[in-house]
Amino acid sequence: MKKIEQLSLNSDLLRAFVTIAEQGHLTLASERLNRTQSALSVQLKKLETGLNAKLFERRPKGMKLTPDGEKLLPIAQSVLADLFRAQSLFEHPLRGKVRVGIPDHYDDMIFETVLSDFGRSYPLLDIFVQSGCSAGFPAAIEGGQLDVAVVATPEPGASELLEIEANLWVESDTFDHDPGEPVPLAVLDRGCWWSRLPVALLSKQERAFNVKFKSESFSNLRCAIRAGLAIGVLPARAVQSGMRVARPERDLPQLPAMTQSLMVSPDAPPEITGAIATALRQGLVQGGGGA
Repeated sequence: MKKIEQLSLNSDLLRAFVTIAEQGHLTLASERLNRTQSALSVQLKKLETGLNAKLFERRPKGMKLTPDGEKLLPIAQSVLADLFRAQSLFEHPLRGKVRVGIPDHYDDMIFETVLSDFGRSYPLLDIFVQSGCSAGFPAAIEGGQLDVAVVATPEPGASELLEIEANLWVESDTFDHDPGEPVPLAVLDRGCWWSRLPVALLSKQERAFNVKFKSESFSNLRCAIRAGLAIGVLPARAVQSGMRVARPERDLPQLPAMTQSLMVSPDAPPEITGAIATALRQGLVQGGGGA
């Protein structure tokens, strides 16, 4: 028998694995899939046996992917997304509109992947995208202005976890600074927790700093950093060519990570929000990390 004929993988096993990985806990995964924990455990064991690999470590606070599990996750997500698209070819096509909120530091990284793939799969569905600071997205979801949104927060919330993204002190490749002088800063002028982060951390460290650049535009912030005007804080995905992580001798304070969560309006059509949510997850997998 050929090796491919011996494979016991199926979409249910992969879906169980992906849901456990995304939720980080067997209880949450069972609630999401409307299955018992024992049934999910059986499916996970069957998958691990079929692959001859251990995919999770069970910890007091939940399930953590092993190195083998981390290798399987993007492949499993991609397979499920392809199966979803294949099935949609022979179903009644989705019609209507979906309003999506995406943080603006994703613009160059996943917009093209998400929108082009989604547009080809659902040509009759209108997509309205709001790009900007995600701090206002939860209120927009609650107020009915958005159907689904990616929200960046310093702490995991009740929404579905998409990824945890590192924040980095970033400077130009040619940036030079006298360590005896105040730290020159480029900051976002938005008033949210993330834009206040560099000033708050340097103040707590009692480090002298000088805000050299302020802008509400994420694109302008990157331009100022790349031009060598100042040091700034960027999510890992937003680091571009011409930038580098600030040198260790700068002795800048440690930055907390940014949690990216997916919020979905309970009043929006579930088949439409489910489709765009799948596209967003897949876009993050294909988009990769920062430079």
